[in-house]
Formats: sequence, C-alpha cells, structure tokens
Amino acid sequence: MQREGETGRDRQRQIRERQTKTEKADRERQTDRGRDRQRQRRERQTETEKGGFGVQVSSATKPLSLLGEVVAMAPAVMARTLASLLPFAFLLLPALCFSPDRPTDRRLLLLLDDVALKSNFSTFFKSLGDRGYELDLKLAYDPTLTLQRYGEYMYDGLILFAPSVEKLGGNLDVLAVLDFIDSGRDLILAADIKTSDVTRDIAAECGVYFDEDPDSVVIDHLNFVVSKSEVDHTLISGDDFIKSKVILGESAIQAPVLFRGIAHSVNSTNSLVNKVLTASETAYSGNPDAELTQFPALFGTSIGLVSVVQARNNARILISGSLDLFSNKFFNSSVKRFGCSRSYAKSGNEQFAVELSKWAFHERGHLKVLNVRHHKVGETNEPSMYRICDDVEFFVEIYEWTGEEWKPYLADDVQVQFYMMSPYVLKTLTHDGKGLYWTSFKVPDVYGVFQFKIEYKQLGYTSLSFSKQIPVRPFKHNEYERFIRAAFPYYGASFSMMFGFFIFSVIFLYHK
Repeated sequence: MQREGETGRDRQRQIRERQTKTEKADRERQTDRGRDRQRQRRERQTETEKGGFGVQVSSATKPLSLLGEVVAMAPAVMARTLASLLPFAFLLLPALCFSPDRPTDRRLLLLLDDVALKSNFSTFFKSLGDRGYELDLKLAYDPTLTLQRYGEYMYDGLILFAPSVEKLGGNLDVLAVLDFIDSGRDLILAADIKTSDVTRDIAAECGVYFDEDPDSVVIDHLNFVVSKSEVDHTLISGDDFIKSKVILGESAIQAPVLFRGIAHSVNSTNSLVNKVLTASETAYSGNPDAELTQFPALFGTSIGLVSVVQARNNARILISGSLDLFSNKFFNSSVKRFGCSRSYAKSGNEQFAVELSKWAFHERGHLKVLNVRHHKVGETNEPSMYRICDDVEFFVEIYEWTGEEWKPYLADDVQVQFYMMSPYVLKTLTHDGKGLYWTSFKVPDVYGVFQFKIEYKQLGYTSLSFSKQIPVRPFKHNEYERFIRAAFPYYGASFSMMFGFFIFSVIFLYHK
C-alpha cells in the first residue's frame, strides 16, 4: 500500500511539473507575440512618420524640398514596384489573348524534336504568324517545359511535331497534355514512321488509334506517287476528303494531298472523331521491307490518314499520321499518280494544312448564343413562371465566328425543347436572316419545373448546349371557366336528375 501511495504521488508530481512547463511555454509564446506586435507597431509608426516614398518628414522640412525628394525617389520606387509585380504579370495574358468575344487561339506552343527541323516547316509556321499567332518554339525534351504557371495556362494551343521523342521535358507528359485539352484548349499532333509511345498514348486518349506494329506504314501499290528519282509505294496521294466546308473551307482542295506515314483507325460509333482524309480502297498498313504473310489489320477505307476530334467542351484536336504532310517539301512538290495521266504542278498539302489549322484554332465553325428571352404572346416582359396552356414566344440569337468578326449563323435545323424529364414540346426555330431565331407554342397541360433547352450539334461546328429554367403552375381555383364546355353532358345529367326527382315527388304525393 505504501508503494502504491508513493507511486501515485510521483505521478501527481510529474503531472504538475508538465503543467508548469506548459504554462511557462505558453507565457513565453505570448510574451514573444506581444514583443512582435510591439515591434510591428513601432515599424508602422516609423513608416507613418516617413513619407510614402521613404522620405523622413520633419516639421522643419520645407514643402518644396520634400517635393523634390519625393520626385527624386519616385523612379526607383516605381522600378521596385514593377519588379515585384512582374512574376504575376502573366496572369493578365489570358484576358488579353483569349476571350469568348474573340475565341481564336493566339498563343501557340510549338514543340519539335530538333530545332533544325524548323526550316522544314517554315511555310506552315509562316502562315500561322501571318494570321496573328504568337509561336513559342521549344524542344520537346526541354527540361523547363511547362504549360501553366500558378494554375493559369500560358498558351491557347499546342502543336506537337515531335513524334520520335520518348519522354517530354519538364512537367509535360501525357496527363498534362490531356488536362490541357480538358481545359478547352486545342492540339495539333503529328506522327511519323517512327512514333513514340507518348504520341500514341495521346492519340489513343483522343479516340485515334495508330497501328500497333512499329514498323508498319501506309502502302498503296496502285495510288502511289510517281517520281523521277525513285519508286516509293509508301509515298501516296489522297483525295478522299471529308464533305464539310466548315472544316476544309469554302474552296475545294485543288490537288491531291501527299502522305507518307502511319495508319490509324477510329471507332465508328464515336461521334466526336471524324476522318478528314481517308486512304484509298487499295491501301493497307504493313512493313514495306517484309513479305506480307497474313491479311493486314488495317486496309482500304478503314485507314485514316488525318482525323479531327471535337471534344464535348469544344476543344479541337487535329491528328495526322504524317509529319511530312506539313513540310515545305510536300507543300511545293508536284503530284502525278501512278496510272493517271493527269498531273498537278503543286500538291494540295499547303491548302489542306492551312484550312485544317484554321478550323483547329477556331477561326471557323465557332458558334455562340446571345439574348435568349421568352414571354407570353402579346407581352414583352419575361415572367417568373407560366401557367398551363399559356401561349409563349421564344427568341434566341446565334452567331458564328469567322476569324475576324461575328456574323449571323443561318440554319433551318435549330430546335428548342420545352423539357421536363423528357421534351413535351419540340419546335424548329424560324430565323430572319440576321441571326434571330424564334418560335411560339402553347405550354402543355402539365405543371412542374420546365426548361427551354437547345441542344445543337453539326459537323464541324462547336456544339450549343443551353437551358433556361422556368416553372409552370396549374390554374388557380378562380381561373377556371365558369362553365366548361366538355362538362355540358354532366350538367345536363344533373338537371335531368333534379327534374325527374321533382316529377316523381309530385306523382308520389298527389297520385291516389
């Protein structure tokens, strides 16, 4: 018992000692905080006694001399202020280069696997520069590569012309490129005969699948290009273009496009991916240096040469199986297909690449919705809710970006839904030729929370998805008609019943 008592006293003493140490440490911290606050207060007082530019103010100082010192100190202070704000200056760049009012990309990051290749694609790069783009050329394996800083993207578009690079530099990888696309920005990706897994993975995540055989290229023994120096069945010409003026421009491609590269396939059920240039029926994907022992996995028109993707967030991606397609050599080469008497002095590569880049960077096919409004027929103010069976008018304006300005978008297939769980009303909108669409309809005899909903998707155009919510209430008790025409039979039945009962009562009471 005595040992247990001593043990208990020791524990109590240890607890008191710990409490004493804790209280002492707390007092010391409070004292330190108090000293810090006093020091800060003295510093603020000192700054207050000084001028705004660090000039000591004294009651004996003359105003003119004070003004002179302030003016003298101003440049240095301004320099220090600008230097301190410089790291954050790039935060203003997105507002200057990209906005919903001007959706065209302006700042492009161009990645090459060799700086010497810049001269090989100078014509294509010059066409971008002439259209107002700012190109930032870097090596794909540069250790300082980054797409964003402090959570803000520094570029609006990415051109990846480095198919052989096995690992991208800096913090740039497949996930970073996909996040870049998920943010609504655009990508041009070019593969080549020797394509790394990085390029393949990016394309696969976008719905384009290159041939898995690393030695395979597109071969066509009937549609190859005839050359004076050599016979190369891997240098083919393609003219099976997508039927879309939005993607390829108003003018048709004037000549076949030269292509030397690898094949890819797309999922036919994926509506977001479209093949822009397709191989001929006699083409196949295989190793040109090996004997063909089995049927090729990709052949004929199932081979995609160039494809485009428009994501659900309207980000645009251009994927080409040939890097040479964008080269000066292919731009300026003549085209004469084997077995064809007609020849072309210049290939269609330059026109094809330039028109595709215009679409990829939102110079065409970008739509926006403005001034959505609705009201009852005969009124102008938008109500907070509708009543069942009200007559309603709906108006919306749709414009298309042309690269320089917004112009009215004209189409006869734009529809609006009056939607609650499912569309109760589906109406095709009429336009006035100036971008204004409208329609009128009667609110269904169902009350609840409805939406005016526009879901518009067309090949090559950005998708429009818009909804505006509005509640619909039933009739109030005093809003029904006094006599409902549909209830006349019931009215007649009631009065006939009363008349019959009266006759029956008279006969029963007075008949003997």
